[in-house]
Amino acid sequence: MTTPYQQHGAAPLPPQAAPQSPAPAAPDPRQAPGGHPQGGHAQSGHPQSGHGGSPQRPGGHAGYHSPIPVRRTNFGHALTSEWTKIRTVRSTMWTLGSMLVLVVGVGLLIALLLSSSDETQMPVLSGGFFSLMLGQICVITLGVLVITSEYGTGMIRTTLTACPSRGRVFGAKAVIFFLLSFVMTTVATGLTALINSSMLGGRPPAEYASLPKESIEAGKVIATSSEWLGATVGAGLYVALLGLLSLAVGAMLRHSAGAITTMLGVVLLPLLLALFMVTESLQKVREALIEYSPLNGLASLYRIPMDGGDGTGWDLLWILAGATAAALVAAFALMEKRDV
Repeated sequence: MTTPYQQHGAAPLPPQAAPQSPAPAAPDPRQAPGGHPQGGHAQSGHPQSGHGGSPQRPGGHAGYHSPIPVRRTNFGHALTSEWTKIRTVRSTMWTLGSMLVLVVGVGLLIALLLSSSDETQMPVLSGGFFSLMLGQICVITLGVLVITSEYGTGMIRTTLTACPSRGRVFGAKAVIFFLLSFVMTTVATGLTALINSSMLGGRPPAEYASLPKESIEAGKVIATSSEWLGATVGAGLYVALLGLLSLAVGAMLRHSAGAITTMLGVVLLPLLLALFMVTESLQKVREALIEYSPLNGLASLYRIPMDGGDGTGWDLLWILAGATAAALVAAFALMEKRDV
């Protein structure tokens, strides 16, 4: 028995579902309701832009532009870097803090000692020399450590990698250290001068005191404007130059202990040698060592020269400035020539 479908020779087909229309595409959030891109601008025929708005390259790859602005480095950036380093290390705080305490504290003790007498035998501001003679050792030590500490820890390699210009690095170190040491030393000497002036000024001179004529006014010892300048700004410059010379010596030796020992010898050795030159044949050598010793230059700024003269110390300050400049040039030449 056959079915009607078999009789016609065709198998029945299953019922077909009605064809479905494609789902509508999701709206592009970058397009405004009107079908144009946001901002109200219609698409143009210009090439598509890649990331960051840069035009696509011929191969279809977009060029990359860093969002960080690229600027050429200059000496100001090196100064900022060195200022950040010198103010964030503990050696700066300890050395300059110790210098400030020594200069002001010892100056106050000397003023108290001299005030026990009713007469004045020395210039009013001269007590600051003895305190600064100790405080300058702290500035010398810091000047050496500014450069030798980086060689000791290997940080100098990182510094010169970030700034390959060695002259720029060395110059920034010298400028930052000189300004910092000059300001701090001048503050310390200024405070000491104020203490000495308030405690010792206005007293009558002693009978055998050798004081400058301009320091005696109306029978009383005062501090003149030139004495104030020498005991504050002059002394600050002198000690800051000694510290800068220490930085140059540290750059040449690249060893902290060796550079500090060398600078202490430069400051103290001339007077120590002069003490043992008692023969008459060495009299001229002895006088030259005393006259041009760093301590005599500092004492002359306080109007108590060790050679018994009447110098003010400014000429010796310029000699020290010339020696410091020569040492800086030599240190820069060695820094350019040698490897780190």
